[in-house]
Amino acid sequence: MKIAIMSRNKRLYSTRRLVEACESRGHQVRVIDTLRCYMNITSDKPELHYGGENLEDFDAVIPRIGASITFYGTAVLRQFEMMGVFPANESVAISRSRDKLRSLQLLSRDGIGMPKTGFAHSPGDIQDLMKMVGGAPLVIKLLEGTQGIGVVLAETAKAAESVIEAFMGLKANILIQEFIKEAGGADIRCFVIGNKVVAAMQRQGAEGEFRSNLHRGGTATLVKLTPRERATAVRAAKVMGLNVAGVDLLRSERGPLVMEVNSSPGLEGIESATGKDVAGMIVEFIEKNAKPHHTRTRGHG
Repeated sequence: MKIAIMSRNKRLYSTRRLVEACESRGHQVRVIDTLRCYMNITSDKPELHYGGENLEDFDAVIPRIGASITFYGTAVLRQFEMMGVFPANESVAISRSRDKLRSLQLLSRDGIGMPKTGFAHSPGDIQDLMKMVGGAPLVIKLLEGTQGIGVVLAETAKAAESVIEAFMGLKANILIQEFIKEAGGADIRCFVIGNKVVAAMQRQGAEGEFRSNLHRGGTATLVKLTPRERATAVRAAKVMGLNVAGVDLLRSERGPLVMEVNSSPGLEGIESATGKDVAGMIVEFIEKNAKPHHTRTRGHG
């Protein structure tokens, strides 16, 4: 097979591992800088160009689209799809998962457990919004934030009001969520491929840090999932329409709660913690499922 990997940096661990996995299984692979692609969308035959060359004859594409380039990245991926190239994740599913508010609404509609979450526009509604999620302490999240940036734990009602008013004053869109104290600053990253959790790790925040992101000094260890946690992760990925996803769960007294569904989950932490060849599993999924013009919108919304 001829496989394209959409990535801005071929030296990144995840990109390198996917290249290795493709080559070790006998496939031709090429890393393509997403922002260097340009497209002809007016012709009868959709075309995608790269450095003066017409990109054709690819069988599959693995999108590694950073959050900051979601709009352009999904446009490039759509062009691949229009050309009949099989995507590991479809453009519409990536767009759906990147919109935090939309993704939470879709999870809620499907009855998937998640922290109580509030969203409002007017500063006059702050008091009632805070009551809706159970009051302080609570977590305030910027809708556009990634890797733990723009996530604040407000330990008192006064602190929460101040932070929310400050964000609203900057015209920033925010969510507020209940703080799951019993999680103890830890969450679980479930790596879903197809309809199966293929690997899982527990991420523990650094001392004094409630965010567990590895980029923020968190540590990752192997974890054993319950059947309910596995089922929740698979359902969450399915609701988003993602074939490959990192589903972040919190362990709470009322069961697993989904925090986020990531469409471009990193491979370094999960492979290091579990010793599993996750990159190889992604390529294996493509081998089993790639067919020309096989793109379809999975999930709803």
